[in-house]
Amino acid sequence: MNRRTVILEAMGLGPRWLRRGLSEPETVETLAVTVAAAASTDTPPPDATPVATVDAPTATVATAPVIPIAATVDATASTTDTLEALPWDELERAVAGCQRCRLAVTRKQTVFGRGNPRARLMLIGEAPGEQEDAQGEPFVGRAGQLLDNMLAAIGLDRDRDVYIANVLKCRPPGNRNPAGDEIAACQDYLLQQIRHVEPALIVALGRFAAQTLLETEQSISRLRGQLHRYQGIPTVVTFHPAYLLRNLPDKALAWQDLVLAQRTLAGKNG
Repeated sequence: MNRRTVILEAMGLGPRWLRRGLSEPETVETLAVTVAAAASTDTPPPDATPVATVDAPTATVATAPVIPIAATVDATASTTDTLEALPWDELERAVAGCQRCRLAVTRKQTVFGRGNPRARLMLIGEAPGEQEDAQGEPFVGRAGQLLDNMLAAIGLDRDRDVYIANVLKCRPPGNRNPAGDEIAACQDYLLQQIRHVEPALIVALGRFAAQTLLETEQSISRLRGQLHRYQGIPTVVTFHPAYLLRNLPDKALAWQDLVLAQRTLAGKNG
């Protein structure tokens, strides 16, 4: 199985078809073009053998260019800290015993984060769901498995190469949207996590996380595909893995966002 097939399968995008005799080496950029081209048509090319059926994304995937890293939007949130700066272990204990909002009454446990606290890439989601509340870790279950595959597609391991956190550390009952006072109660925790990790890049996972970090009401479709800034850190917006499980065509768009994230990190290496 060649590299293209492995990555397409990891992303859940294929194989839509397998081309015969394909063995040329590929870069991340050419793979992105391949995914976009494959996703833009329902008819396999003459030299292709159909092997699976996946709903095709909209035609905009094929025509959307890779956005230059230089195209940035500065939307750093202005905040006021109310929590004294704490060492990492004390911060984790403070979150575990937090009683700052009503969610302390309904949660099973807090969800602090997971991964390498010195990683260059930090992923920020919305809030724990039912399984996260039960296990005390972010992004478990099917959404977590998809996230693992997405990271593997750009050569990253979730425990070694990234740190994963949420805007909220407690599950809102019934997985409802977080309330404003709940966001405010958790804001200092997230800011301190970011300052400890010092990531080179943040990826906001989902509409709620993106809108909260960037202080905007713009949709994911308007926010993705460009580089923003949060707390002075380059920030990429993409879909939440749980959303992608329900909307398979948008996996091709999420792949483009991952390419942008990978290129941004590569630029930081230089």
